[in-house]
Amino acid sequence: MINTRCTVSAAVVLSIGASFFASSAMAQDYFFRIPHVTSASEPVHEALEHFAKLIAERSGGRIGAEVFPGGALGTNLEMYEQVDLGSEIIILADPGYLANFLPDFGILNGPYLLETPAEFQKLIASDWYVGLVDQLREETNLELLTLNWFFGDRNVISNKEVLTAADFQGLSIRVPPNPMWIATFEALGARGEQIAWAEVYGALASGVVDAAEAPLGSIVGASLQESAKVISMTGHFYAWIGLTMNDELFASMPEDLQEVLRTSAVDAGNFMTDLVLSKQTEFIEVLEAQGVSFAMDVDRASMREATIPVYSAFPAWSDGLVDQVRAILAQ
Repeated sequence: MINTRCTVSAAVVLSIGASFFASSAMAQDYFFRIPHVTSASEPVHEALEHFAKLIAERSGGRIGAEVFPGGALGTNLEMYEQVDLGSEIIILADPGYLANFLPDFGILNGPYLLETPAEFQKLIASDWYVGLVDQLREETNLELLTLNWFFGDRNVISNKEVLTAADFQGLSIRVPPNPMWIATFEALGARGEQIAWAEVYGALASGVVDAAEAPLGSIVGASLQESAKVISMTGHFYAWIGLTMNDELFASMPEDLQEVLRTSAVDAGNFMTDLVLSKQTEFIEVLEAQGVSFAMDVDRASMREATIPVYSAFPAWSDGLVDQVRAILAQ
């Protein structure tokens, strides 16, 4: 799994200047691909490039990386399969996809779980979360580096306002192949259509679906505003993501490079969170300039009430999981 190439160029290690390479002793030992399915214009891409820069700098050039946007290396599910097989890639970790390997992760994507994005920090600072990460490592081929990247609050884009839970009735909406999304919109009375992110633009433009849901940055990045002109600020999920890789590959690396990956992942997550929060107003202005109207007066209480049954829809969750997580958030 170790890459024995001894030469490096600016083309393969992102954002590092030639002067750095001259001082790095040309000693690259590992080279990672970092793929994602969203566009290169989104905050997550900038954060991944920042992560690539950090690991190269902090490792003294021993780790190199290249970021691949736009699904260039496949769908999310395909990328998880590559990690499972031991490929030298680092991918975005989403609780929904992690739940395919360890079901308890799914609760972290629960609808209206959080009152504010900051509450998520209580969960990932808890002993419960540490135990969950350890269990993931023991029972799967995944090493979760971090889960502190704020992806944004997810809202609905369509051609009509969605102001109450009743407005979801019969609405055809794109969802990822993720049980939490499917259960949430089923509880709201919508028809969830499982469509890959790369195909959402076409599905919305052609009327295959009435609506999509995503953070504002992703809506702008995918140009969904060209096909739908109303964004309802439903905030049904506060989406947090992170980074994961193959656990055996991680364990095979020297401890100092393991630490570089871990600390850089966390620091890049802080960078991503600050970036997303700072760009919210900018995204609204960009969308409004393109004719999009925002429905701000959303009855989230009715939506929260309608989605309560979702938390009873996952029999594979550990006994008492919901109460345990609620107790952490109440601290």
